[in-house]
Amino acid sequence: MVKTFRFLSRHGRALAGLALGAALVAIFVGGAQPFAVNLIPSPWDKFAHVAVFAGLGTVCGIAFGIRNASVVFLAAASSLCIGALDEWHQAMLPGRNAGWDDFVADAVGALIAAFLVRHLRAVLRKQSTGL
Repeated sequence: MVKTFRFLSRHGRALAGLALGAALVAIFVGGAQPFAVNLIPSPWDKFAHVAVFAGLGTVCGIAFGIRNASVVFLAAASSLCIGALDEWHQAMLPGRNAGWDDFVADAVGALIAAFLVRHLRAVLRKQSTGL
C-alpha cells in the first residue's frame, strides 16, 4: 500500500508533469492549426471541454504532489486559468470562436478535477496509513 503512494510521489509526479506539458502543447499549438476549426461539432464540444479540463486539472494535481490539501484548490485553479488562456487564445485565431459557454464547460471540468484530486488524495492517504 505504501509503495503505491511512493510510486505516485516519485514517478507519478514526473509522468503527470510530462502529460501536462503534452496537453498544453496540444491545446495551444494543436488548437492553432486550421484542422482544429470545428473539429468537434456543437453541442459535443462542451463535453470535450469538460473532459479535457477535468483531466488537465487532475494531472495538475498529481504533478503538484497529492500530499497537501491545498493541491485540490491548485488543481482546479490551474485548470481554470488554462481554460481562460485557451479562450483568450482562440479569440485571436482565424476561424476559432471564444465563448463564455466554453469557459463555463472548462469550469465544470475544473470542479470535477477538484473532486477527483480530493478523492485520489483520500484514497492514497488511507492506503499509506493502512486504515
